[in-house]
Amino acid sequence: MQPFTTFMNVESTRSYIDNLYSSDPDKCLTSIICIKNSVIGSNRQKQSVIAQGIVPRLLQLLEDRNAKIAVRVEAAVTVGSLAKGTNEHIEILINSGTIQILLNILEENEPRLIDACLCCLRTLAQYDTATSQNRFDVKRLQKLLTFAGPGESLQRQSCVASILGAACKTPVEQNELCSMGAPSLLAALLSVQNSSVRIPVLSCLASMSWNNPTVATVIVHTAYKDVKVPHYLASLIGRDRPVEMQLEAAKCLTNLHRAGAIHSQEPIIIYRTLPCLVRLCLIEHPEPHRASAANTLAYLTEVDSELQQIAAISNQLVSALVHLLNCKSVAAKQAAFRAFASLAANDEDIRKRIIDTKCLMDSVLEGLNDENQSVRHAAVRCLHSLSRSVQQLRTTFQDHSVWRPLMALLTGDPSTELLTAASSALCNLLLEFSPAKEPMLQQGVVKILVDLTGKAEPSLRLNGVWALMNLAFQAEQRVKSQILTALGTDQIFRLLADSDTRVLMKTLGLLRNLVSPRTHTDTMMSLHGPQVMQGVVLVLEGPHSPEVKEQALCILGNIADGEKAREHIMSNEDVLKKLIDYMTHPARCLQEASVFCINNLARLGEPGSLERQTRLKDMGVTSILQQLLSTSDTVLYNRVKTALTQFTDV
Repeated sequence: MQPFTTFMNVESTRSYIDNLYSSDPDKCLTSIICIKNSVIGSNRQKQSVIAQGIVPRLLQLLEDRNAKIAVRVEAAVTVGSLAKGTNEHIEILINSGTIQILLNILEENEPRLIDACLCCLRTLAQYDTATSQNRFDVKRLQKLLTFAGPGESLQRQSCVASILGAACKTPVEQNELCSMGAPSLLAALLSVQNSSVRIPVLSCLASMSWNNPTVATVIVHTAYKDVKVPHYLASLIGRDRPVEMQLEAAKCLTNLHRAGAIHSQEPIIIYRTLPCLVRLCLIEHPEPHRASAANTLAYLTEVDSELQQIAAISNQLVSALVHLLNCKSVAAKQAAFRAFASLAANDEDIRKRIIDTKCLMDSVLEGLNDENQSVRHAAVRCLHSLSRSVQQLRTTFQDHSVWRPLMALLTGDPSTELLTAASSALCNLLLEFSPAKEPMLQQGVVKILVDLTGKAEPSLRLNGVWALMNLAFQAEQRVKSQILTALGTDQIFRLLADSDTRVLMKTLGLLRNLVSPRTHTDTMMSLHGPQVMQGVVLVLEGPHSPEVKEQALCILGNIADGEKAREHIMSNEDVLKKLIDYMTHPARCLQEASVFCINNLARLGEPGSLERQTRLKDMGVTSILQQLLSTSDTVLYNRVKTALTQFTDV
């Protein structure tokens, strides 16, 4: 056989292929070694080997228990090298059943072969779809854990931690690992004085605790040699540790906090984790590390306003994140936008500082138009947080016309996640004081929002109705008519019957805005009165909470304020009876809302008031009002007293 070096093209010789299928184990072994040497570090050579159909033969040799151990080991190492190629190469290996073959071999008792298979599994497990397509069952997970005990090699411990970290993607897998005692084993490995072991162990603990309060709590209370996991993490997050270790320890602590196992006010979060992440975002660190730190910082501060304020104290952080936005990598841009979105979520001063940063809004607009969907989504989330500022809606947002790219996203074919974020930002841009309302109306925003209300995803229906509610608030009558016409009666009724209470509440808020203020009530009810009344009755008769029915009664209160519109109530015996029944309802909010409506119906000095008062008296309204004067609730008492003054002879 010709000598075969790593510098030769696979295509230049055929003898190695023929010998691969030889029954002579020595020829077969030599051939595999030649292939192994050729593909190391060369994706082109990997592609050539795979294209020539060699993978099935390698896998056949790998799982052949009658083959020489050396042949099987070299086959495993060669497959592991192929697994370090492109995503396409990895897909081919996975689809060929490589992972199951490797897992089966772990049941054997050949140390060299097991080591090679664990290394190959570690490489394959890092690919996103590898573990999702090849879920490890309980038996496999238990077997893997046996290779990571205190007496095992550092290589095995590192491999197992990496494989398990990639394997626990779902709560089921997280819980299974936890029930098998993985936290105790991983806690012991944290004491190993070796970065190649500690870093994957930290990643595994972070994966196990991700959004899983039960597992996170177990991890926090797990100890090795009387030292609990958080104490190990506190030492591994220090400046004297490798940056990769600091990042993974901070990520683990962040996930434990977000899962509810460590409070945000704990010193390990507020004085160790947060400062570490802010420091690692700064410009002196390599871009990949900064991007990772910014991503974790975004998650850590996402829902806690105090952590947001503490992080923003660093004057360098905002400029460092802007610098990260200007990097070429998708990961850097995405992480920076996410961090800005979290920092600006609640505090107006932080928002102003971010927006006032030079070229920031230009970067956001570029992000909205980025060809990468992940970057677009992160930019929209950032825009959503910044759009919570009343002042900026009137100034910076108007100057940059941010509504244009936002509406372009909504009218394209975005993912559900991107559509949800974009429509959330749109809700703020349609608030009453926003200058963007009129140009957006001219560009057909009503139709876009009505289309959202018909989506299958509750979050999209909610945002669609919410934005329409904002648009209708103190809007001109033409806009309100446009909304009602575009929605249509059938869609309004579908929204009022929505299984998501949030959607129902915002729909009622929309109807309430449509029939107010008083100057619009009569006109809107003359055009759409029967539909509005039918919708209100639908809610009042449904099995809803007092908070929901209160909104329906508030709509009746607005209708009762209209000079002509109130006849829709007075002419409906069933609605009047319901109104009077709610005056004595146990829920105080329903009593207050119904008394408010009665007050508007009986208001003295308005056309037809005496006739309406007589009708209400005959139905027992004044008697109920007098009984309610004994209430200890100040708000209800004042409303009852005001309502009684409307009646002439009470």
